[in-house]
Amino acid sequence: MNFHKMTIAGLERELPICELNEKLDIAGFIIFGDVELTVAAAEELLKKCPEFDYIVTPEAKSIPLAYEMSRQSGKKYFVIRKKQKVYMTNPVSVEVQSITTKSVQTLILDGLDGEQIRGKKILVVDDVISTGESLIAVEKLLEKFDVNIVGKAAVLAEGDSADRNDIIFLEKLPLFFK
Repeated sequence: MNFHKMTIAGLERELPICELNEKLDIAGFIIFGDVELTVAAAEELLKKCPEFDYIVTPEAKSIPLAYEMSRQSGKKYFVIRKKQKVYMTNPVSVEVQSITTKSVQTLILDGLDGEQIRGKKILVVDDVISTGESLIAVEKLLEKFDVNIVGKAAVLAEGDSADRNDIIFLEKLPLFFK
């Protein structure tokens, strides 16, 4: 297996190169289990982010990052789920197709969580922003609760997303064209 070596929040990591299709490979960034990187990335992202009331993150890989940013900032975080749970009251949903997922996904926010964030300043947090499709779906879902999205932050911006001026990120993640 080939790896892409990079420095993220002052820490060196080797990301496995994964085949996306016959024309494109991507570097796999999995923050799960890497506590050192999660803590460092959260600290560095918080330095770049504007004031916010709450953090919102899509399930699943960015949950450790949202938790750590919540712990460091003292601000509560909410998780947008991929499946409806029995505890949810009046869940609200949207559909999304992202580059790393083969099928259409549904993003769901518990209606009670939505009412808690209604009208508040929200920081959307993800691990990697690539095509931006997942981020658009999160924004559409949050629009249903009239929130003020004050920032969209990720550890890495992949490919052309690093050229965007509406996101906050620590490092650019290249795409590997064949």
